[in-house]
Amino acid sequence: MSGDAPEKNKEVYVQDTESLAHGPVMGGGLHRQLKNRHIAMISIGGVIGTGLFVGTGSSLANGGPVGLFLGYLTMGTIVFSVMISLGEMVAFLPIPGGHIKLAERFINRAFSFAMGWNYWYNWTIVAPAELSAAAILVNYWHANVNDAVWVAICILVVITINLLGAGAYGEAEFIFASIKVLTITGLIILGIVLDLGGGPDHDRIGFRYWKNPGPFVQYDGIAGAKGRFLGWWAVLSQAAFSFIGTEIVAIAAGEAKNPRRNLPRAIRRVYIRILLFYIGGTFVIGLLVPSNNQSLVLESGTAASPFVIAMQNAGIKVLPSIINACLLSSAWSAASSDLYTSSRALYGLAVSGNAPRIFLQTTKSGLPLVSVLFCASFSLLAFMAVSSGAGNVFKWFSNMTAVTGLMTWFGITVTYLRFYKGLQVQGIDRTSLPYYTRLQPYAAWYACISTFIICLFNGWSVFLKGHWNIATFITSYLPFIMSPILFGGAYLYYGNPPVRASEMDFESDLAQIAADEVEDPPPRNKMEAFWQWLM
Repeated sequence: MSGDAPEKNKEVYVQDTESLAHGPVMGGGLHRQLKNRHIAMISIGGVIGTGLFVGTGSSLANGGPVGLFLGYLTMGTIVFSVMISLGEMVAFLPIPGGHIKLAERFINRAFSFAMGWNYWYNWTIVAPAELSAAAILVNYWHANVNDAVWVAICILVVITINLLGAGAYGEAEFIFASIKVLTITGLIILGIVLDLGGGPDHDRIGFRYWKNPGPFVQYDGIAGAKGRFLGWWAVLSQAAFSFIGTEIVAIAAGEAKNPRRNLPRAIRRVYIRILLFYIGGTFVIGLLVPSNNQSLVLESGTAASPFVIAMQNAGIKVLPSIINACLLSSAWSAASSDLYTSSRALYGLAVSGNAPRIFLQTTKSGLPLVSVLFCASFSLLAFMAVSSGAGNVFKWFSNMTAVTGLMTWFGITVTYLRFYKGLQVQGIDRTSLPYYTRLQPYAAWYACISTFIICLFNGWSVFLKGHWNIATFITSYLPFIMSPILFGGAYLYYGNPPVRASEMDFESDLAQIAADEVEDPPPRNKMEAFWQWLM
């Protein structure tokens, strides 16, 4: 893009929030402090979380090794479809509020209102889930210590990181995500070695657990194909929770340097991470741990990661504790990302006039202080783990997060379909955009329909005879019901009809975005060239 941007734009970009907000802003707005390597690692960190390290245990117990693998593979195709839809929009218009603001631009204010508050709710609720997961992991060492101790420590770490600003969050996430990448890569390699008999006991497992107890679990003892199908379907909701977070790059777009170049890079590599980390990880888990292992059950309160269980079974003594410590850092990382995303989502809502203007307040360094403190207060919900057990609390919050996350993906794909229609009607060539794929609009339609169906049948298990559970029913369907209520109420209040395709705004903010683009210095040696390619 332009290399003639004013000198002040080359260091820190202050978004012209007054042109976006409904009224004057309070403070200097967000600053672009996230570098290319931050964005790259945030996109990776958004993919790898406690859902993969802890949640896969219950998925294996519900679906069996093949059900687990196919469930995550199915959800992986949906996530990829969502991300290429989102990537096309945010690479073109990397503005504060991300897809929340884009929904107002290409649909209407009511849809943006519902989508924004749903997204804020999603990331506000997922933080207690991650903190509960941290308590589960620490219980591996100290099962007799009150969960409140571990929850309080984790909350303190997460809030401190976020109060230091986007730059500090980016650096912390870079470190945490690096640990996560090394951990999951090492675990997959170690899993293959253990499966082939390379552990201390030299037991060659192979596909033993695919034969006994079997490739699928007959869900709730239901025989035949129906029981196997229900086991696979039970995996989908947990898989959705595991994948929630891939869209963080859209929210981070408002604070990213050179977003039109860096965001497409991050989006393009999403499918590699999905294949390597999730599809590869779940395949290895299914080889190493039998689906009837009692330590996989979250209700026990001391459930361990399937990876840790596998190492214990193989007779490895020290490594399980080291890996558990790495998984704990993953929980901290995920909770830190949750607070960052929820606070920026709330800021985006205020920018659109859909939240009180007090949340527009930023410090001189660009920190939305009021939004961060308000969202941080909801982390206290994690203390529910003290009375109800960390495992149960993790399940409740992950249920709610899975549904709100799926509704967010649904909203993103609907927004993209309107975006796609607007480009067509206005004669704008998609190949001229910073990022595009030839899979559209079919990928968006696939993700849109799939996410709605999974949400609709998310809580089906409570309708089985003898399985009624009011907590599971509420956490499964409350977020699903709230979205249309929010949209209907906002539509009646604002009275804005959907934006016509011919009237969609594809011009505003482009000049400022172009002015912010600066050329990265060329690599000075082969090592720097490799680093630029990797990041």
